[in-house]
Amino acid sequence: MRPPAKLDLDGLMSFAGRSLGKRAQSLSELRLRLKQRAARQEDVAEAISRLKEAGFLNDRKFADSFASWRRENQGLGKARVMRDLMARRVAPAVAKQAVDAAYSSSDETALIENFLERKYRGKDLGQFLADEKNLASAFRRLRTAGFSAGNSIRVLKRFAVAAERLDEIEEG
Repeated sequence: MRPPAKLDLDGLMSFAGRSLGKRAQSLSELRLRLKQRAARQEDVAEAISRLKEAGFLNDRKFADSFASWRRENQGLGKARVMRDLMARRVAPAVAKQAVDAAYSSSDETALIENFLERKYRGKDLGQFLADEKNLASAFRRLRTAGFSAGNSIRVLKRFAVAAERLDEIEEG
C-alpha cells in the first residue's frame, strides 16, 4: 500500500472539510492529521488559520459540546469525560472548564444510579450485587466510567450488604 499523496493548501482545506464532516475534532487532532498529509508544513498553519476564522475550529465549543454530550447521552462521570477530552488533545484548562460547566448542575449520585440501571437493565440490583464478584465488578465499572469512589460506594451500599468491603477494595 503506497502512502497517501501529499496535499497543497487547497487539498488540505478539502481534506479538513471532509474530516470535520465525519466527526468533530479538536484543533490539535486536526493539526496532526493535516501535518501527515501536507506537502509543505507552512500550509498546515494557513489551513488551520482559515478554519478558525471561518468558525469551523473552536476547542472551547468542541469541549463544551463533547462534555455535555457524554454526560447526557452516555451518562459518564466527570473524570472519564476529562480523560477523554485530554486524549482528544484539548488543552487541560479548556477541558476542565468545559467539564465543570457540563456537570455544574448535575448530581453525581443520580448519574451513578442511572448508569447502574442502564448497565444492569433487567436485573434485580440488590440480588445481583449480593454476589461479591458482581459487586466488585460494578464498582470497577463505575470507576472506569469516571465516577468518584466515595459516591460509587454510597450508591452501591444501598443495594448490597457486602458493599462495606468496597472501602477495602478502594484502599488496596
